[in-house]
Amino acid sequence: MENILENLTIGVFAKAAGVNVETIRFYQRKGLLSEPDKPYGSIRRYGGADVARVQFVKSAQRLGFSLDEIGELLKLEDGTHCSEAAEIAALRLADVRARQADLTRMEVALSKLVSECCTQHGHVSCPLIDALHSG
Repeated sequence: MENILENLTIGVFAKAAGVNVETIRFYQRKGLLSEPDKPYGSIRRYGGADVARVQFVKSAQRLGFSLDEIGELLKLEDGTHCSEAAEIAALRLADVRARQADLTRMEVALSKLVSECCTQHGHVSCPLIDALHSG
């Protein structure tokens, strides 16, 4: 499998990493992925380490890390900076918990308004619309 993921063109690399070519170029511009040398008269080639790096970035994005945070995590990827990585993750976790609390408040408010809509038959004014106008 390792030999299959060596000497890849950007298109094959993107496909192996599960992204499109523009994502690869964007990650290069952001400094998340290095751009390999281009031999004279040839094209750039990528390898398995590049595929793994893009997959790392995508995994971190799915956990809600920003590209800047992912850049910081990539600087710590040698495994000897666990406390620094934990600090970055703790900030992300606090943000997730705050968003979750906001979503819970939104769910309660919307649930109440939907219930009121269902019980207000025959009235000209909709409780949901009224609440949005006054809120």
